[in-house]
Amino acid sequence: MDAVFNEYDLVDLPDKLNIRNISSIHEAIFAKLKSGKSILISIPEGAEADLSFIQLIESARIQVKSSSTHILMSNPATGSVLDILERGGFREVFSAEDKKFWLHQEAIQ
Repeated sequence: MDAVFNEYDLVDLPDKLNIRNISSIHEAIFAKLKSGKSILISIPEGAEADLSFIQLIESARIQVKSSSTHILMSNPATGSVLDILERGGFREVFSAEDKKFWLHQEAIQ
């Protein structure tokens, strides 16, 4: 992993990122954030996600804006996570910050 990632606490997520287990995913993410640590979210390749996961991550991103912590993804969104972002219309309205977070894309100046 990149050197910048060493400053972050890793949160390894399960293969199922859906409404059935969103409570445990919420606990894993927000427990680290409540401890004052910045987190690096790792989504397994081939993970199955639904809209509840996107909503949870966006909620975490909003929360960290008012704190000294940060949240990053270890890899760009792929598979069902990317599909949800596209089908939900999120990708069409991404800001530069959203592109950097979800897709690991830098804004072209």
